[in-house]
Amino acid sequence: MRLRLRETVLVIERGRPLVMGIVNATPDSFSDAPGVVKDIGELAERAHALVAAGAAIVDVGGESGRTDSSAITTEEETARVVPLIERLTAEGVAVSVDTWRAEPALAALHAGAVMVNDVSGLSDPVLADLCAEAGAALAVTHTRAAPKTKAFPGYSDVVRDVLAGLRERCVLAARRGLPEEQLLLDPGIDLAKTPAQSVELLRRLAELEALGRPLLLAVSRKDFVGALTGRLPAERDAGTLAALEPALDVSGAVVRVHDVAGAVDFLRVRSALRGELEPPAGPLAGSLRREVVA
Repeated sequence: MRLRLRETVLVIERGRPLVMGIVNATPDSFSDAPGVVKDIGELAERAHALVAAGAAIVDVGGESGRTDSSAITTEEETARVVPLIERLTAEGVAVSVDTWRAEPALAALHAGAVMVNDVSGLSDPVLADLCAEAGAALAVTHTRAAPKTKAFPGYSDVVRDVLAGLRERCVLAARRGLPEEQLLLDPGIDLAKTPAQSVELLRRLAELEALGRPLLLAVSRKDFVGALTGRLPAERDAGTLAALEPALDVSGAVVRVHDVAGAVDFLRVRSALRGELEPPAGPLAGSLRREVVA
């Protein structure tokens, strides 16, 4: 599958998901220590480390999705993300902006972002207009709750609901002029869904191939991993790796994770075990056989 990011077109193959790394330019991310203010240098360093570890895209967010904190102003969100995006794009990093509001999205696109990651389900259709005009990708998420709110609506079949909801959003994006190759679809793991419903979605992820677009799996450190492991967010990276497995069974996927190096290693080894990637010939290089003793 093809995904256009302005002048760049990424080709996503079955069994070889792309990795999106997460940079939270917020003091209240659910997986960070509370109240930690990060300066632009630290954030840029993290972004470059993610790229070095194998991230094809870096997703920069200026507002936490936590439902136990108030929404910030668009001015504050813009101020958090734009200087970082300007710096990273000037340094050759492909940057996505994690926002559901038009004003920060427009400022981020002007700063060089190549994607808008909208977790609201295109609650503001203007985002599709902005991405169409800029040639940027748009990630559209399935959710039945407003941003920054917690809700668990009833589903007779959560997978069928996601299929129907994303199909409707695809039609809306097309009507706003967004070309299909600029569209990435997110089933909305844990967004207005219980842990059991999120697991059901991942078990049946292949059914979403009917949408005909690459799928964005934002599973990193999510509630369903915590429900299964009994671990706090920062301790859920191992559980997250197991949740990446369904991404190998669809025709195109992007996985959004905090631990890029771990995800890249997991996907590479798992692909080799499935016969989709040939391991190197010959023995392991001597420099990798054992830890260096100082």
